[in-house]
Amino acid sequence: QVELVESGGGSVQPGGSLRLSCAASADTYKSRSMGWFRQRPHQKREGVAATDKVGSTVYGDSVKGRFTISTDNAKNILYLEMNSLRPEDTAMYYCAAFVGVPAAWLRRVGDDAPLGGSWGQGTQVTVSS
Repeated sequence: QVELVESGGGSVQPGGSLRLSCAASADTYKSRSMGWFRQRPHQKREGVAATDKVGSTVYGDSVKGRFTISTDNAKNILYLEMNSLRPEDTAMYYCAAFVGVPAAWLRRVGDDAPLGGSWGQGTQVTVSS
């Protein structure tokens, strides 16, 4: 069973920053690619960012230049650094572990296709003044 636990969500004003964390088991962290997606109520999923074991990264168009995905290999933690936050970034953010190429996974997220793999319970991010 793959277990992913997200943390770091909260409320922030527009222009602010947050860092999300995702703790994974060592086996999951070492064997899977990982990513973040988000979902607003009654809306389809949106791919945010993804990375693989060789450090390749890919971002959704709406977050490029503002969000950074990174990993701490010693702690088996995936991060999402979010800067210049906007009200439209408000969503539940999910960490996911998957097998495959990050760019392809991000496309599947955006196409609302079955993702495969696993994801956590999510952490809420709210951006408002």
